Amino acid sequence: MRIPRIYLPKALNTGATLELDERAARHALKVLRLRAGDALVLFNGEGGEYAATLEGGPRDAPRVRLGEHRARSVESPLRLHLGQGVARGERMDFVIQKAVELGVSTITPLMTERCVVRLSGERQARRLEHWRGVAISAAEQCGRDRVPTIEAPMGFDEWLDSAWEGLRLVLAPLAQRGLRGFEADTSRARLMIGPEGGLTDAEIERAGAAGYEAVRLGPRILRTETAAVAALTALQALWGDLSQ
Repeated sequence: MRIPRIYLPKALNTGATLELDERAARHALKVLRLRAGDALVLFNGEGGEYAATLEGGPRDAPRVRLGEHRARSVESPLRLHLGQGVARGERMDFVIQKAVELGVSTITPLMTERCVVRLSGERQARRLEHWRGVAISAAEQCGRDRVPTIEAPMGFDEWLDSAWEGLRLVLAPLAQRGLRGFEADTSRARLMIGPEGGLTDAEIERAGAAGYEAVRLGPRILRTETAAVAALTALQALWGDLSQ
């Protein structure tokens, strides 16, 4: 039986006993239905993971005892930063979940011209908290020892103006080239994908002026969530750990 993994952003040390926070406690007790004496694995995003045992305690803050530290890592050598046009509801959740599974380092939700979803103020804060929860759950499930950063939503032009050292790509169905044959440093890649309606021609032109290379994924038009999975898989196969 697979031992469940739980993210706990606290200082972890072998032999220590500590309380799970609210999110971790809810996941352990209500979702996984763990009981005192059950084994689990804890990680805090700083590298590696700890064997642990649930010891009981109050239901809102159960205690765990930490065992040995295992210095394992499944992080990709390719640093991937995904700029994803904000999609509706479950589509955006799907993109974040699969991007985490496929090894991204950072995800930035982008507000582009064709975004149907508009976020600001309290609504934006709630969605950001939700997306970060999706990323944590995906990291727990897929065995990552680090949780990718989910940045606050960013405007399209702000994204173009932000600093990045490495390859810059923008998906465009009518682009003249694919993903092969780049001579630039391919250990770091920034990928921009539009929302459901895609990026406008003007946005793609502005991206090109900012140093982004327009690339396509074959001859068919892909939904935004499909495009994200296909592009990230292709990048990892070319320059990341799917090539190993």
